[in-house]
Amino acid sequence: MSIDENNSVFEKIKQDNHEQLVFCNDESIGLKAIIGIHNTSLGPAIGGTRMWNYASDSAALEDVINLSKAMSYKSSLAGLNAGGGKAVIIGEPNLKSEKFIKRFGEFINDLNGKYWTAQDVNMSTQDILWIKEKTKFVVGLPKEHGGLGDSSAPTAFGVYMGIKSAVKHISGKESLEGKKILVQGVGNVGRKLVGHLLKENANVFVCDINSKNIDLINDTNVTVVDPENIYDDTYDIISPCALGGTINRNSLKNINCNIIAGAANNQLENDTDVPEELLKKNILYIPDFLINAGGIISVYHEQINDIDSKKVMDMTELIYDKVSSVIKYSEENSISTNSSAIQLAKDRIKENSKK
Repeated sequence: MSIDENNSVFEKIKQDNHEQLVFCNDESIGLKAIIGIHNTSLGPAIGGTRMWNYASDSAALEDVINLSKAMSYKSSLAGLNAGGGKAVIIGEPNLKSEKFIKRFGEFINDLNGKYWTAQDVNMSTQDILWIKEKTKFVVGLPKEHGGLGDSSAPTAFGVYMGIKSAVKHISGKESLEGKKILVQGVGNVGRKLVGHLLKENANVFVCDINSKNIDLINDTNVTVVDPENIYDDTYDIISPCALGGTINRNSLKNINCNIIAGAANNQLENDTDVPEELLKKNILYIPDFLINAGGIISVYHEQINDIDSKKVMDMTELIYDKVSSVIKYSEENSISTNSSAIQLAKDRIKENSKK
């Protein structure tokens, strides 16, 4: 990492008030990981572990900084007594083995409950179970192991409720019937979201770079769009449900829609000019860390040992009202919805830190 990169990273850490960054290294098995703990004012940090072959260690560091901060905001807005954290393991997923994953679990255990992990990109249920053998600070477990199981269901439901709230704000009616909706990425969450939309007779379009995900959608009412041409058409709603960064200055030149609301983390290229560009284009953006909180709500209930799926879904349903509150605050203060959500999240964290 260059001196300039170092200065930039440390400036970002200072600006975002990160509590702790833990660098994990075991050269004997090729393990390199970073655990980011953004804030624990509301409670222990919770956030998944992802494995990715980053272009550089500095890119991995930047990712864990951004993701852990988003988790703080997500937990705060959802009304949880939990902080924000995230972990990234650097390298190709084929590096993983039982020994590799268990060694990573030992690093988590060293934090003694300040950070609780869960499953994220390129991490399997088996990986989580191996981590569980080395530390109790893990959530998102299968039902047969005492957890609440797959959290993609509450995540998709929360996005669905958020979309309905946004549509109600624009049209005065929450019905999605006839709405032209593009779901970008149809993995576990995206497919479940498509199911909710179809039940309301929405006009659903989907795209995914992984053709296997497309093959799993067995409904003739869904139109498949080539990923290379996804923005050639006009939509009522675009729902990014794949990887982040898809809403950027270049893509916004071609995007034509009224609402952007999806499950993908870190959808915006940045928090400065991209939200302003969305305002200029009169696109209502529902921040990802607000709308995709169903997953963290689920694993939080595991963390507090309240294994009740109905409570999880009831709390996730409240995302509808939280979206309304964020939009209202943004209009009252003449700021973007992204800034509004961040401010409301910070306010709750700050208020709790005074107690």
